[in-house]
Amino acid sequence: MALTLRAVLFDLDGTVLDTAPDMVGALNRLLDEHALAPLPFDEVRSAVSHGAARVVKTGFPHAEAEHLAALQQRFLEIYRGALCRETRLFAGMDEVLNTLTSWRMKSGIVTNKAAWLTDPLLTDLGIRERFACVVSGDTLAERKPHPLPLLHAAALAFVRPDECIYVGDAQRDVQAAHAAEMPALVANYGYLRADEDSTVWGGDGYLNRPLDLLDWLKASGRL
Repeated sequence: MALTLRAVLFDLDGTVLDTAPDMVGALNRLLDEHALAPLPFDEVRSAVSHGAARVVKTGFPHAEAEHLAALQQRFLEIYRGALCRETRLFAGMDEVLNTLTSWRMKSGIVTNKAAWLTDPLLTDLGIRERFACVVSGDTLAERKPHPLPLLHAAALAFVRPDECIYVGDAQRDVQAAHAAEMPALVANYGYLRADEDSTVWGGDGYLNRPLDLLDWLKASGRL
């Protein structure tokens, strides 16, 4: 018999927070510094869940590796200076987090975003205290899709891995969750490409909006 769920672990960008406006803004400011035209929001949005390197590569597709590394460093400087001008919780996520608390379920963050960006972002938005644990991309020697960050998050939240589920918007999120022996829910409202078929990732559920998570939990029989 499956254990009662005690925690929901979340990816950050594209799952809990809509960070794309500020990340795209940072890229376009970088492009402007190089006298290049800004890119349309929708052209960059799908790169955000894959981190700064993918975002910068989208704007500078022909840059050599050494130049790309310098561009990424500058991009991160720009982004750090404007972390949450437009970044917000996805619509409905506030209600999701409040409901999980009322159900005595813990919430946690497991992201590949570096802690020097993750921590001030959560603090500036005033939501850090809502999470029992936060594991960033540089917290451990491994990052998703390795299961270690999810297992570490469960330990920090004082729950067993099989008492958790993981929610994310990228294939590596499903891979990491399954490697940690947790159900994986795919946030289809996140930063997927228009031509991307998330059903091939083998997720255990698919969310078209954050509030769908509550319906999935109710139907799971594990509350």
